[in-house]
Amino acid sequence: MLISVIIPTYNEADNIEKLLKRLTQMTTSIATEIIVVDGGSEDDTVKIAEIFDVSVYKSPRKGRAAQMNFGVKQSKGDILQFVHADTLPPFSNFEDISSAVKNGYSVGCFTYSFDSKHPLLRINSFFTRFDKIWCRGGDQAIFVTRKVFDEVGGYRDDYLIMEDFDFIKKVQSKYPFKIVKNNCIVSARKYQNNSYLKVQLANLKIFRMYDAGASQELMAETYQKILKKWN
Repeated sequence: MLISVIIPTYNEADNIEKLLKRLTQMTTSIATEIIVVDGGSEDDTVKIAEIFDVSVYKSPRKGRAAQMNFGVKQSKGDILQFVHADTLPPFSNFEDISSAVKNGYSVGCFTYSFDSKHPLLRINSFFTRFDKIWCRGGDQAIFVTRKVFDEVGGYRDDYLIMEDFDFIKKVQSKYPFKIVKNNCIVSARKYQNNSYLKVQLANLKIFRMYDAGASQELMAETYQKILKKWN
């Protein structure tokens, strides 16, 4: 079993070192590879990543979905995991994934907590343990077998936003989905740069636009207008 961890980045110099230190220092007997796929960062993201024993690629296209798909093409693993640069998987990450797959789950994710003690963010974290689509997201270190990833066509390269939500909907319609109740630690920067209420309202608006069939361009533009920093 080989697990390929794919990390899409864009101007993540403040976060990538902490994530790569965590992943490379995890003690595990499971074979792993770590792949950073950069979307043209203007900061030191790539320089920092290249310090570590990981593979670093420049994606031909910027955009999280396109970068993750490109990373899959460079990977060798029969299990894929997608980790955002501001997310820290639990130390038992690889064992948890291996156990889930051995127990018949081809796809799944982790629960999470924020790196903040804000009481409202604790409520958000609490709901990540439930099997509801609106409780899911890319911050949960999604894992999937390569077979299933290829079967559903991977991420939508043309998606600028909601790519994780779309992918999860596709796989959940065909396969049982494992929610590993072991928290990732997720940055609260989006809430700190804006406000809890503003982020929640932005999320609700985009969900409604998605369900109504709005274009990717309109959804991305709308989200950027509401929030100062949304990645």
